[in-house]
Amino acid sequence: MWDGHCHLAGNGDSGSGIYLNPAMADVLDPLQYVRRLFFMNAGCVRDAPGQVDRSYVGRMARLQGDMRPGAKLLLFALDASVTAAGEVSWAQTSLHIPNRYAAQVAQRHAQIFEWAASVHPYRRDCVEQLEAAVEQGARALKWLPAAMGIDPASKLCDPFYAALARLDLPLVTHAGLERALQGTDAQALGNPLRLRRALDHGVRVVVAHCASLGQDRDIDHGANGPAIDSFELFARLMDEPRYVGRLYGDISAMTQTARAGAALSRVIRREDWHARLLNGSDYPLPGVFPIYSMDYMVELGYIEKSAVPLFKGLREHNPLLFDFVLKRSLRAGGKRLAAGIFETRGFFDQSSRLNQPQGSRR
Repeated sequence: MWDGHCHLAGNGDSGSGIYLNPAMADVLDPLQYVRRLFFMNAGCVRDAPGQVDRSYVGRMARLQGDMRPGAKLLLFALDASVTAAGEVSWAQTSLHIPNRYAAQVAQRHAQIFEWAASVHPYRRDCVEQLEAAVEQGARALKWLPAAMGIDPASKLCDPFYAALARLDLPLVTHAGLERALQGTDAQALGNPLRLRRALDHGVRVVVAHCASLGQDRDIDHGANGPAIDSFELFARLMDEPRYVGRLYGDISAMTQTARAGAALSRVIRREDWHARLLNGSDYPLPGVFPIYSMDYMVELGYIEKSAVPLFKGLREHNPLLFDFVLKRSLRAGGKRLAAGIFETRGFFDQSSRLNQPQGSRR
């Protein structure tokens, strides 16, 4: 059981190389400022000199200690924004988590952490950086297209996609509306349909949150196609036979109030999708109390009212455990999320996957 969606954070005070855009700490930019406070509060960060990076990791390690032996968190690096000319744009970068730091944290806590690299495909040395990350044990690659300024449909990505397919490294990429980080502010880059180029190159693509928030243009019907729910575009791709074995979705954040409506119900009911779904917590967001509502989950029929005190208590005790138990308890239309959605090691661990019987591989 590997939690396939966990964010590293900090301010670089440990020598980690983390870059935090000054706007994130500027009260004159209230949206960015409040986002940073939410993330740091949810991670129970000790806001003292030299302690921010370390306390964030320490908190994750303590929370994961409540899980059963063998369970791990997949920690995300996050590359900077890069222009089409291959130049880093720090002004357009909200947060940069270096691959080196993510790898070091995972190696120091190898019993509970794995890591995912992040490499911008417009970098001139993107393939070399990707290969280096795989040599250092990266289990996946992470993108936030709108925040990083990546157009997944651009031909600039082609050499990178070829390398991803050759290395069999899955791409975990946000799709739909991006609200956590500001960057290039090009929300259209998160359109699920723009991932066709990666899929057609043979890349295993994991759509974060199943694109369950926002709307995008239906570019299958031209550049001026109608705007429809991003989740519906994701569903269209999932139902195309040629993408079976290539396209996946992760269910991170889907129990948040903003996402817990029709999309979550569909995901639970679509048992034919379950073999292509992966669990992730989107840590530290399960610790951001205002964006979850157990009463709303009762109203939607996902949980029983009698269970609300249990979930509220779990959340105060351990947000990771809360996220796991809540998802294992969901019901919709008499169906529940399959256990295999949480048994994700075989997807990320090549050696484990190769040892599985052919019929059981994701």
